[in-house]
Amino acid sequence: MTRSGPQDRRALVAIDLGAESCRVSLLRWVGDEPQMQLVYRFANNVVESVDGLHWDLDWILTGLDEGLMRCTAVANEGIRSIAVDGWAVDYVRLDAEGEPVAAPFCYRDERTVVAEASLHERISAERMRELTGIQLLRLNTAYQMFADNAELRSMPWLNLPEYVLYRLGARPVSERTNASHTQMLGLDGEWCEEILATLDSNAAAMPELVEPGTDVGQLKGGLAALPAFADTRLIAPCCHDTASAIAAIPDAGDDWAYISSGTWSLVGTLLHAANNSAQAREENFTNLRGADGAICFHKNVNGMWLLRQCIESWTAEGTTIDLPALVKEAATIAPLEYALDVDDPDLLLSGRMPQRINAQLHRRDLPELSVRAEDAAAMASFLFHSLARRYADVLRGVAEITGKEFRRLYIMGGGSQNEFLNRLTAEATGLEVCRVGTECSTMGNFAVQLATLESGPTSEWAKVLGDL
Repeated sequence: MTRSGPQDRRALVAIDLGAESCRVSLLRWVGDEPQMQLVYRFANNVVESVDGLHWDLDWILTGLDEGLMRCTAVANEGIRSIAVDGWAVDYVRLDAEGEPVAAPFCYRDERTVVAEASLHERISAERMRELTGIQLLRLNTAYQMFADNAELRSMPWLNLPEYVLYRLGARPVSERTNASHTQMLGLDGEWCEEILATLDSNAAAMPELVEPGTDVGQLKGGLAALPAFADTRLIAPCCHDTASAIAAIPDAGDDWAYISSGTWSLVGTLLHAANNSAQAREENFTNLRGADGAICFHKNVNGMWLLRQCIESWTAEGTTIDLPALVKEAATIAPLEYALDVDDPDLLLSGRMPQRINAQLHRRDLPELSVRAEDAAAMASFLFHSLARRYADVLRGVAEITGKEFRRLYIMGGGSQNEFLNRLTAEATGLEVCRVGTECSTMGNFAVQLATLESGPTSEWAKVLGDL
């Protein structure tokens, strides 16, 4: 494909929902050159209420409306399409009028601790894994839905990215990259009747499944009256932001792995078909759907959440932490002989992270670290070395299970900016580390939109956008 750009030169909008910030971006064409522009970014965070952790849905929707309005001021050529990606598993329950019945729960809410155990009294963890090929995580949608009361369980639902599309005028759907993370999708790519029956549901009550890149309708409502949004299409891209980010990697080879480095670190590789072998199940690797029929074979590793939670603790004590300076100082500190078990379930919970880290070290009869803010660099260094070791362990498992021989490791997401961690990862894995960038989920979103609108493979449009 030549770099001639699309036939229709109107702009594209990508909405990327993040647990810490949400972004609205434009892709425009200047001559034959694509230009990606972040138009609006706003903070996002969970809200704690009497019944647990929730997302402020009204805040998110108001921010997205503001971002879309700002797009009209920039893109005087008009807007051809809008697509939405975001974090997986969380969902919105809808009433008979299609309105949210309550603020959606956050996946970190502790209600799933009991729900996970209760669900496995009905269906074993091994059976769920056998049916779905999905990593067992209590944050998965199935466990969250089992935590809902009987009245809520009977109501329709949409994952958050698909809900935003629905609110903009799309028909209600579940895009397969997002659906696969619910742990309710079978290995055949369809809703699993056995699991749904266990959850007191059935396939008829589930959203329509669609492939990445499906046109799901035309923009409706007040925004549609604006000239810039005349005949704007709504597209379900890879609605799972990790699948969207992986779609932005411009490498057609088969000798590379990836780390999507953010709140979570997702460590793995692309496969042509799911691998649900005994070893994959035993080591709890997941088989999530990706762009162009690929399988994202990886494992969730606790990521920058650990450091961010530490920084929140130090900030609450009145200390201001400069992250670049902290990383720079951490690089001067000699590594310890031992590492943190970064995937300890206790470290997935929020609050008092330095103390949680020391509690693990105490249980393992290892020397504890200072939790004081003035010693933050030592704690950060310990976390970075521990993460790099864990990445190397997981990638060894990926190579052994898949039979692949890796030469390159693509690191994407906000964590890719941490050059110290990148260096430690290169040393621990022995691989060439290539940074994809911080806005790769947005790039993948645009690549899938272009593939849909221009009838070309996602991988080719990812190459076109690769220089952004």
